[in-house]
Amino acid sequence: MEIRQLKTFQTTAKTLSFSSAAEMLNYAQSTVSSQILALEEELGAPLFDRLGKQVVLTDAGRRLLTYAEQILALVDEAQQVVNGHEVPAGTITIGAPESLCVYVLPPLLRRYREEYPQVRLALQPGSCPDLRRLTKDGRFDIVFTLEPAVHSTDLDVEVMRSESICVIAPPDHPLAHKSQVTAADLQGEPVLLTEATCSYRRLFEAILERADVHPAMALDFTSVEAIKQCVRSGMGLAVLPAVAIAREVAAGEIVVLNWADMPISVTVQLSHHKDKWISPAVQAFMAMAREMIV
Repeated sequence: MEIRQLKTFQTTAKTLSFSSAAEMLNYAQSTVSSQILALEEELGAPLFDRLGKQVVLTDAGRRLLTYAEQILALVDEAQQVVNGHEVPAGTITIGAPESLCVYVLPPLLRRYREEYPQVRLALQPGSCPDLRRLTKDGRFDIVFTLEPAVHSTDLDVEVMRSESICVIAPPDHPLAHKSQVTAADLQGEPVLLTEATCSYRRLFEAILERADVHPAMALDFTSVEAIKQCVRSGMGLAVLPAVAIAREVAAGEIVVLNWADMPISVTVQLSHHKDKWISPAVQAFMAMAREMIV
């Protein structure tokens, strides 16, 4: 088992494409195929299922990926320590929910790229539970989540700041000008919701359940932008982070209701695996995040 084979396997596992892996590694596609085949023969198990043009990891492939990530991280650490490289370089894999990817992280990513152009940033959106799980598996260097404070035996979790969650409506909605709005006022109202794994959706639904309130209908969306557009068009109410609606509120396109029920609040958290080496590039990114996300 060779380091270059593990690197080829890791790249193929992340892209789920032999041709994309070959392009990223500057190999011929036949080279990628032969290295994967050699690994499979040595390990005695198929690492990928080839389903026509689609490639998916097998159970053996998923198990190997965890170890491959750890081995390659240790190789990277050894090279930088032995060579005395202190200038941040390499790749940082970052995960975050859509609302942070779109509304919080861009200034941080832009500044980091300006100061450390030799570092490649790979940003992947996802739900908070999935991001934490994949970080435990070694798939991410760091992740940002938006949820109530969590405690983990596998992750170092750092709270960056609190984030208010707002109940919003179109400007012409009857509740838009009410002095106080409670859960009871939402009885029979259409509500547009984020995905079921969203932390602040669960907090909001718990408030409605305690008040025995049942919306007229609940529509599920995977996109914050789609929810905002539907609220603007009068399709219903919604619950979103304040940072995600600031522009529309300032423009008068969306109204934040005077929510007088239990407050809905989450925190922006930065997490990384406790046992994963923190490279100079990741250290610099985390330091800049602490400075800018306050």
